[in-house]
Amino acid sequence: MKLPGSSLRTFVVFPLTVLALEYFRGFRIDPWFAPLLAWGFLQYDLVGRYRLQLGGGGPGMTVPPERLVTSGPYAWCRNPMYLGHLIFLLGLTLTFRSELALAFLLFSAVWFHIRILRDERRLHELFGGDYDAYAARVKRWLPGLF
Repeated sequence: MKLPGSSLRTFVVFPLTVLALEYFRGFRIDPWFAPLLAWGFLQYDLVGRYRLQLGGGGPGMTVPPERLVTSGPYAWCRNPMYLGHLIFLLGLTLTFRSELALAFLLFSAVWFHIRILRDERRLHELFGGDYDAYAARVKRWLPGLF
């Protein structure tokens, strides 16, 4: 069985599944965390547009970028779009206090990490030393941490 694309899964399938479950359990909503949902989606969307404009290619690595993008959000984090997915899922988890959303968050964190390792090999093949220098300078997930 092929999973839906990561964007469809993160921003449509997972939230609808959580909402359906929480509807039957009785909603427990903590609105203070809802801004994380908007932040995560906007980070994914706006950074994606930025990458396509500067780097070319297509979404994801199916059609790889033509140019290495190292400015803007990519100067702080090598994977800001994937991080947007995780911020959204953290918002889903905390807003609805949902164990199912937490499971989706943990699954996605592992899945994106594995995907990143594959993407990094491909970017090294495409851009060689330029990518290696960028990777040595900019953290994979969080600025200054890891």
